[in-house]
Order: sequence, then C-alpha cells, then structure tokens
Amino acid sequence: MLTSRLFIPRVVLLLMVGVFLLGGPAFIVASPSAQAAASVDLSTAIIEIAKKTIPAVAHIEVTERQEVANPFLPFEGDPFFRYFFGNPKMPKKFKREVKGLGTGMIIDARGHILTNYHVAGGATKIEVVLANGKHYQAKLVGGDPKTDLAVIEIPAKEQLPFVTFGDSDKVEVGEWVVAIGHPRGLDQTVTQGIISAKHRRGITDPTSYQDFLQTDAPINPGNSGGPLLNLRGEVIGVNAAIASESGGSEGIGFAIPSNIAQHISKLLIAHGKVERGWLGVGVQDLTQELAKSAGVGESLKGAYIGEVVKGGPADKAGLRKGDVVIAYQGKEIADASALRNEAANTPIGSDARVTILRAGKKQDLVIHIGSLQEATRVLAASLKERLGAEFRALTPQEVSKYGLDTNQGVAITRVDANGPLGEVGFEPGDLILQIEGQTITGLENFIELISSLKPGARITLVAVDHRSGNAGQVQVTVR
Repeated sequence: MLTSRLFIPRVVLLLMVGVFLLGGPAFIVASPSAQAAASVDLSTAIIEIAKKTIPAVAHIEVTERQEVANPFLPFEGDPFFRYFFGNPKMPKKFKREVKGLGTGMIIDARGHILTNYHVAGGATKIEVVLANGKHYQAKLVGGDPKTDLAVIEIPAKEQLPFVTFGDSDKVEVGEWVVAIGHPRGLDQTVTQGIISAKHRRGITDPTSYQDFLQTDAPINPGNSGGPLLNLRGEVIGVNAAIASESGGSEGIGFAIPSNIAQHISKLLIAHGKVERGWLGVGVQDLTQELAKSAGVGESLKGAYIGEVVKGGPADKAGLRKGDVVIAYQGKEIADASALRNEAANTPIGSDARVTILRAGKKQDLVIHIGSLQEATRVLAASLKERLGAEFRALTPQEVSKYGLDTNQGVAITRVDANGPLGEVGFEPGDLILQIEGQTITGLENFIELISSLKPGARITLVAVDHRSGNAGQVQVTVR
C-alpha cells in the first residue's frame, strides 16, 4: 500500500536503533557531488545538519473539510426505515472537518514555507509552529497537485532562518542523506539513510509529473513536506510518500527532487499557480519492437513519438510519428516520462532544441513551446474529431445536483448524431465521469486521457443521463 496522506489517528512511539561511528576514521562520501566536501565525519555531520536545519523546519497542523457519502441514503425508500423515521429529505453527502499533521521548510526570510500539496492544498485552516515554539496562522500562496507541492506563508515580523537547496541532479545512489520532520506528531525528528534509487516515476499517479528520489531514511506519516538533506546540509528532496503495508516506514520512502521543488516554488510564489510548457505529442517508452521499427538498434533509451497533435508545436516543428527523442536541450532523455517532465518545465514561448532519431539517423529540431491555453484550444478540436462532441467543465450547480466532487467529470455541450458518442445515444447535458475506470478530474484531464488513446480504441465510459440522473457504463469506439 502506498501512503502519502498524513492524517494521524494516534501517536505511536517507536524505538529507533542506529549505528554510530565514534572516534573512528572519517567517512568518505563517494558521489562526485560530495567529493567537493572532501571527507565527512559521520559522528558529527548529522549533529551539525540537525543544528543548522531544525530552526528552518516547521510543524504544520491543518484542518480540512471533506464530503462523505450519507450512510443512510440506501435506506431512504425502505418501508421499515420510513415507519420509524418518516420520509425525510436526506442529503447525498455530509461535510465533516478532518485534522492532519505535516512538515514544511522555510525557504526564504519572508516567511514562505514549502510543503506537500496533500498537506496544505485542501486545507481551510493552516497553523504553523516553528522550532522556537512560535505559532502562526498561515495562508496558502499556491499549490500544484501534479507535483504534490504547495507554498504557504506566515506573517512573521522577525528575520527567519531558511534552508539551502542543493542540486538534486548530482545526487548519487548510495549517498548518505538525512530526513527531518514531525512523524506521528513527534516534533524535530531526525533520521538518516541513503539514496536507494533515482527517477522513480508513476508512484502515486501515472499522469502526474513525478521523478522521485527513493530513500531508506525512515519516513512516516507526518514527515510529508519535510526536507531530505545531503551531508552538507543542503536540501536535495521534499519527503512526500512511502510504500508500506503497515502504514509506517518499511525502508521505501520517496522525495521530490530539489530542482523540481525550487522551480515549482518560484512559480507558485510569483503567480500562485504553475503553467507548463506543451509540445503536442503522445509519447511511449521504447520497447524492443518499437526500437526495431524506429531503426534505433537495441537501445531502449529515448521517448517514442506515438502521436503528433495536428497544429501543435511539435507538428509545426516537423516532428513525426515514429521519431525517437533521445535528448532535450542537450540533456539525455531516458524514457517518455523524462521528456514530458522536461517539456513541462520549459518556459512557455521559449525555443527548445530536441535531438531525434529518424530511421536511425540523428537530427536536431527546434520546437517553440506552447501553453496550456493553446493546448486546450487545439486538443478541444481534436476531441470533436475523435468523439464527435464538444465539452465543458461542470458548473457548481451540476456538482451539487449530482452529488459529485469539485472538478469531477465533464459535460457535453454538442453532439454530432453520426459521431461515436451520438451513435450510442449521448445528448447535450449528459455527463462523463470516468474513462476506463479512471476518474476524470476536469476538462484538461479529460483531454489528456482521450488524447492518449489509440485510434479505433474501444473504451468504457461512466456517464450520467441528464434527463433521469441515472449513471451507467457505455462503450464507445474512439476515432
């Protein structure tokens, strides 16, 4: 089970057993990034990191309102139930308040604190407690669910200590790291371990922009949003999730690399949101079969272009279906996720140099990076071609009427009677909530999901009939 949420039902005391090197030889850090620091004495290094960093690590307490299904709703029409309770008009959902704990790190002297989106993104109240015991009411500056990062701000009048970031691209597997946070509500807890792996993707959500560092440093619920540091006391990751059957640390933790965290936090502070670059391609990881068809030999490194959106940036630059992207702005591309992440982090309106293999021959192309607005416009036209319909986001009235979550699903505004949706009976006003078992989280997500489908794919939709309000499954063949 993957655990990334941090609502704490109780406090559990754990006995931590570690290995201490006392008076022994200095520990030599093997990675190139750490060689600059020469040798590091483990008997004092972690002590110094704790002293330096703990003042900049914040304890976060959040209150979040959640909607839960009415457990008595199935009995509404039951005669026995009506005999005792009458025939009350029962709401489909109840609202309740849930409290949770997390960690954050102060990133500048102005009081900006970096944490996880799942800590603060949906909070109605955020309270911050600093290491010196001072309490503050914080406000959300901005959040980005795709990377699970958020920035909050406290109104501190004094100069605040803040963390220093390192270069996560230079981190090596096997490098020693230190985690600081508030697991299970136990403030200022320091643990240590190593980097177990890099570039772990698709851990919590395959559609998000993830590129986790994996660590065996003990991380538990409540550590979320806290720093993962190298032995020079630099933040090289933001602790975000654990893989666990028990709900506690089992030696498999995941941290968002500092280079991604810095980039996203700057955008959130400047704009309150993240706008990502858009290439206009559908990409796949290379398989032996695809590598053979693309003429790239036995190498499986690169991103295979499975689709090029007509009228998109890649199409205008000359990228074709069947090309294999092996480098982006001079940086090697290992797989499809790497290309998507690099493109997303490229400033909108800038030019990116892409190196491709086409029929086994290397070639450079320059792509003018598009915006989300451009993507929505171009892909909406593509939706009309593939499904024979036009769509919009749900209104608050529709969300309330059908008892849905905010941003869940899309509504149909127009239907071509001869199109894929029209042929199976869809009408304007009907809702689509899921595609192949995956819940739709808004118009952008719906466009992404449909765009990733191969022509001729037969898919199952969960839809709501606007006339009756009934939901059901419908099979549709995408053009």
